[in-house]
Amino acid sequence: QVQLVESGGGSVQPGGSLRLSCVASGFTADYYAIGWFRQAPGKEREGVSCISALDGSTTYVDSVKGRFTISRDDAKNTVYLQMNNLKSEDTAVYYCAVDRATENHYYCEDYSPNYWGQGTQVTVSS
Repeated sequence: QVQLVESGGGSVQPGGSLRLSCVASGFTADYYAIGWFRQAPGKEREGVSCISALDGSTTYVDSVKGRFTISRDDAKNTVYLQMNNLKSEDTAVYYCAVDRATENHYYCEDYSPNYWGQGTQVTVSS
């Protein structure tokens, strides 16, 4: 059974840190770009970061550059999102996603995420 399971969310004060994990099962994540997305209440879902398969290239939305770091451990079928210096505007449900429907699933610039985890809540508040 194909699954993406996110964890690591929680409540932190502004300036704090969290590390999110996305564990893939039921398929070999080594060959898939994996992205992190977030959705805040009343807002559209936003792509936050992505890490490609094979070369490990990464992308970030401008608002998190310098604060968030994406990484992957293919031996553990896991992708991480290290989030530092968190701000209130980072509050959202965070999801990871892969492209399980097309052959363009290797690189972030090509993939169309269509398989999602259940999400993990991140709340940044004083």
